[in-house]
Amino acid sequence: MLRTGLFWLHLVAGVVAGAVILIMSVTGVLLTYEKQVTAWADTRQLVPVNAPLSSHLSADSLLSLARIAKPQGTPASITFKADETRPVQVSYGKAGVLYLNPVSGAILGEGSKTVRGFFRWVTDWHRWLAGKDENRELGKQVTGAANLMFLILVLSGMVLWLPKTWTWIRFRAVLWFRSGLAGKARDFNWHNVLGIWSVIPLIAIVASATVIGYPWASDLVYKIVGESPPPRAGAPNSAGSGGAVAAGAGSATDRRAGPDAAGAVTIDSGAPASIPYAAALATALPLVTGWKSATVQMPKPGAKTINVTLDKGTGGQPQLRATVQVAAATGAIDKFQPFDSLTTGRQLRSVLRFTHTGEVLGLFGQTIAGLVSLASVVLVMTGIALSVRRAARALARRRTQAPAAVSAS
Repeated sequence: MLRTGLFWLHLVAGVVAGAVILIMSVTGVLLTYEKQVTAWADTRQLVPVNAPLSSHLSADSLLSLARIAKPQGTPASITFKADETRPVQVSYGKAGVLYLNPVSGAILGEGSKTVRGFFRWVTDWHRWLAGKDENRELGKQVTGAANLMFLILVLSGMVLWLPKTWTWIRFRAVLWFRSGLAGKARDFNWHNVLGIWSVIPLIAIVASATVIGYPWASDLVYKIVGESPPPRAGAPNSAGSGGAVAAGAGSATDRRAGPDAAGAVTIDSGAPASIPYAAALATALPLVTGWKSATVQMPKPGAKTINVTLDKGTGGQPQLRATVQVAAATGAIDKFQPFDSLTTGRQLRSVLRFTHTGEVLGLFGQTIAGLVSLASVVLVMTGIALSVRRAARALARRRTQAPAAVSAS
């Protein structure tokens, strides 16, 4: 009885949410290496710099040159790389980036608008089904609901996969691909094999998407470890934004801080800080050895600190990132926050944010997430095919039974 109930729950959830899950899975595959592809497209034609950090112009001078070159934009952050061949990058949020020679200050390029535009388009489909303006919230609700149904599908499918009778022949039939199959048998075999081999990463990816997309799920992460959820940005008397990220379930972009960001991005008011940004950077750098990127974020109007993010990873590994808050008035260290200084709840929430894309495990994790997304495409297509065949058989039985009932009467 339980197995029958799970089967119908699995079938109905798959039919209802199949199309949306298919869209999220296809776009998830396309977004697998977004950071790497964007970084390559942005810099592939740039001449290597080959200049140590000590020879760079100050952050303040480079920002001034960037404002002159792009007066219509407002810088959000400036990033320096430990790799001496890499240029300095000034981010303008969604408006793009600007690359500068750190020694001469010459403008090297603005990044690939084509590639960035493509990924924005894919992201719009992944998060909001390409909804615009007032339709964006509706799209977010639809993808969020579909993601929850996907979680039901994964969990129920894990139980349904188990053979009723445990023999090696039955076990092997659902454990690996079999040759020479066609039609229903082939779809059943593929559906089961891909389902069982991808179930663990699928649970992680889909469950983390729920945490990203729903405030109640984000709060639950803190409550599970016995912590009070932090107030969300925009809430009354909110002191910070450590709560849920406002993004659609299954999001590939809330989850992606992009190649031009290393943490929360704030928008510059255009007014200089009380101390030079270069001084804030110089204060922060000695605190983290082996950093790969250092990002100074432009403070909001009236901010008392300047945030510097030091990253030892790929940009999606919060466990390898530290934030330094430097007092804007004095240049002293106001707060140093490496990952291990955070509460258990904040650590878990940060890790889950990048579990959805696999980035928390670096390139290996991204690859696994991409392969699982590809498997999800096949799972949805074979699941729909099996459901259509089942419906066709039921309809055919009804048609043959109807004349028999008439003749019997």
